[in-house]
Amino acid sequence: MPIFSYSAKNPTTGKVTKSSMEASSDQEAAKSIKAEGLVPLSIKADRTSSLGFLTDIINRVPAKEKVLFFRQLSTLINAGLPLSQSLRNVADQTKNKKLRAAVASIISNVEGGKTLSSSLGMFPDIFSQVAINLVEAGETSGTLDLALERIANQLEKDAEVASKIKGAMVYPIVIVTVMLGVVIFMMVKVVPDIKLLYTSFPGATLPIETRVLLATSNFVIKKWFIVIVLVGIIGFALSRWFKTASGRSVLDSMKLNMPPFKTLFRMIYMARFSRTSATLIGAGVPLLSVLKITGENIVNVHVKYSIDRAAEKVKGGKSLGDSLQGDPNFLPLVPNMLKIGEASGSVEAMLTKAADYYEKEVDNIVASISSIIEPIMMVMLGIVAMIIVAAILLPIYGLAGSGAISSTGGQ
Repeated sequence: MPIFSYSAKNPTTGKVTKSSMEASSDQEAAKSIKAEGLVPLSIKADRTSSLGFLTDIINRVPAKEKVLFFRQLSTLINAGLPLSQSLRNVADQTKNKKLRAAVASIISNVEGGKTLSSSLGMFPDIFSQVAINLVEAGETSGTLDLALERIANQLEKDAEVASKIKGAMVYPIVIVTVMLGVVIFMMVKVVPDIKLLYTSFPGATLPIETRVLLATSNFVIKKWFIVIVLVGIIGFALSRWFKTASGRSVLDSMKLNMPPFKTLFRMIYMARFSRTSATLIGAGVPLLSVLKITGENIVNVHVKYSIDRAAEKVKGGKSLGDSLQGDPNFLPLVPNMLKIGEASGSVEAMLTKAADYYEKEVDNIVASISSIIEPIMMVMLGIVAMIIVAAILLPIYGLAGSGAISSTGGQ
């Protein structure tokens, strides 16, 4: 999201404030400034923000940086330092440029009278809604240091789960890349030489699979730019479609139902729901707000719909455990643990235990999926190689059997 530098005037005091914020456009930035009771004087997009998504990738704030930010801030506030001074000390130790710029803006806003939670809310691509709500709850209850510590712990858990998913995906990606490399090499280097061999036998009839292979190789060699353009168009179209409501629904449904990954994703969603809910409930956030924030934090529209549906039932007077009972997108342990927690007054503890259980199960599933994927990918690689080799060698045996090779050799 683009960053806008702005100057704004307080109509009451006449004080001019200079700061920066993230917004989708300068109009949105102006609306945000006016919502704070200020009159915008100038709004200017930072030049680095014009690079779009490339800048976002380069300046992405890693989870480790955010964990360090919240943990250091928690320690300094717990030691009795004022908030603005604590933020300045943390900013001095922050290496990430994007985070450092955001913290500078937050310091300016805090010193201008804004709360820390509202200041964090100006950078939604850095600080999640979970973090903002936890900070707000900490400010209200006077336990800001504990709230910041909870955020750091939550980010660490989320980063661990994300790391495990990436680890599970590395091997399949490597194998698929090798497979594509082998196929491209065969099409560009090996098949053209075989084609020269076949053309030396006039009147030879080649099987359909060999003709298809030769035609494909010829197309790839002579029209390679068309192949690249087609792949780019298809990739772009799919990426755009997956961002639409229908595409997102299909993709998220695949995550929940496609073996062998469906169990992994279900466990991940249950761990995230349990951990986030436990963190928010422990900070004193109201249950309906917890469900709303948790639903937004789980990036699956079907699981989010289940959470929203449960929230409507909770509004009607049902307990959360009963509201989630029997939902196809929730594993039975979560509503069962919720019922126990609701009966004993220990919902946070029960959800934490559920999160611990599912996070351990994610470890086991990642290990089992890795062991399953390895032979599957090797078999797929073998099948592709066998098809190409068969298409190349079978005609040679056929020509040898018909005497075409020996007769040619005798001429």
